[in-house]
Amino acid sequence: MTTSKSTQLTAPKRIVIKLGGSMLEGLNDNFFINFKKLQLEGNEFVIVHGGGPAINKALANNKISTTSINGIRVTSAEAIGIVQSTLVGQVNPALVHQLNKSGIQAVGLSGYDSQLLQCTILDEATYGFVGEIQQVNTSFIETLLKKGITPVISSIGCTADGDPLNINADTVASEVALAIKADSLQLVTDTPGVKIDGEVQEIATSEKITEWITSGDIYGGMIPKVTAALDCLSAGIPSVEIVGDQLSGTTILQQEVYS
Repeated sequence: MTTSKSTQLTAPKRIVIKLGGSMLEGLNDNFFINFKKLQLEGNEFVIVHGGGPAINKALANNKISTTSINGIRVTSAEAIGIVQSTLVGQVNPALVHQLNKSGIQAVGLSGYDSQLLQCTILDEATYGFVGEIQQVNTSFIETLLKKGITPVISSIGCTADGDPLNINADTVASEVALAIKADSLQLVTDTPGVKIDGEVQEIATSEKITEWITSGDIYGGMIPKVTAALDCLSAGIPSVEIVGDQLSGTTILQQEVYS
């Protein structure tokens, strides 16, 4: 049996795009051209971004050390304000400007806007001021999408009292994708998908991904990317795509779709 490109893979979709901080510094015209093309075909997009390199630089300039535990940045009381100002004040508006300049209607958001990301503190003793998302204001996102506006969400949330909280961008993207019932989550990386024997795999199952990790066909920096994809599938997102700036690459599904 051969894997079929089902109509779900080609019909207009609701897609959450996660842009890591390293990719934000390297986005080229291909990304914006392909984004606009896919949007004109009827696809709806929500962008979620981090800003690791910019945050690291800002913290270093302020002589504040930073560490990570389990992939989560430990965010102290002195660091959270810098993280917030970097993401909301620098990284987010720069990305929104690039989108608008490319003819894509976009608006910059954080968890503060219209109570977009309602959070509690994840584990203050371990991580400091890091948030755990309790609820996403999906009606606000829906309103923007209906007007053809792309929400661009920085990974900052807040407590009920308004205190800022840092949140892992992968977590924000996954939670938003689940909340708005996205068809797919796209992880934009510096590689155009999962390569096996030099060839990008158009479609892969979670079972095959696990096999390729075990066999060593998937290695290095691709391992955390596919591991994040498998976590998203387990959480209930129908498909996860690992793509390059062309916004095409490998679609990872829980199981094969047969014709």
